[in-house]
Amino acid sequence: MLPNHSPLVIAEQFGTLESLFPGRIDLGLGRAPGTDQVTARAMRRDPAAGEEFPQDVMELQALFAPVQPGQPYRAVPGAGLNIPLWILGSSLYGAHVAAALGLPYAFASHFAPDALHHALQVYRERFKPSAQLERPYAMPCVNIIAADTDDEARYLFTTAQQNFTRMIRNTRGQMPPPIENIDAFWSPAEKAQAMRMLSCSFVGSPETVRAGLDKFIEQTGADELIVSGPIYDHAARLHSFEIAAALSAELGRPQAVAA
Repeated sequence: MLPNHSPLVIAEQFGTLESLFPGRIDLGLGRAPGTDQVTARAMRRDPAAGEEFPQDVMELQALFAPVQPGQPYRAVPGAGLNIPLWILGSSLYGAHVAAALGLPYAFASHFAPDALHHALQVYRERFKPSAQLERPYAMPCVNIIAADTDDEARYLFTTAQQNFTRMIRNTRGQMPPPIENIDAFWSPAEKAQAMRMLSCSFVGSPETVRAGLDKFIEQTGADELIVSGPIYDHAARLHSFEIAAALSAELGRPQAVAA
């Protein structure tokens, strides 16, 4: 969430990570503050900081590049490390920035799927090759709730369904355990809104999830997937990721990365 931070501070933080773990660090940059206005004020952030997002991204690129003669300040560590940058987005704004700067683009379709296809279209049509990337590279995020059976996965999915309903009600809290009867929890209107936000979710047995992912990849042309697993029980969440990893290997495309 770049508006919450100075580009120099981020360059040095991620420069430290890259120095500790060479070749294993990517830096994803989002324009949203990631919080409410009250918390933003508590962080002493300027509400208009998001308007400087493209300039801040380019400043970061310069800080990760080799130091130039006369450069007034530099990131230590960070300078010369050329850490790969990603643009994160849930709207068309990020698509335009990623395309203009020639950067890979990750879309938050796991909670904001409405603009997914339009954003990918804009990104690919307007993409300009850069030193980092020759062609567009898109990574949508999806929810995968996989289990040995469809019924078990649907039961686990009620955790996410409750979470999104609570977002609608503005009663956020810790992740709730799954429940047997989700229809007793939400109203028809809440169900419609929550399930629209969760439409890029693949819930079921390995066979069911694979069929959904095949269709999603075909429709989006995704180069890679990032996978969110909002499952209450840790062992069940790990099992779901194991199923997702196995499906990724079977599909051969795209690579799946757990979130």
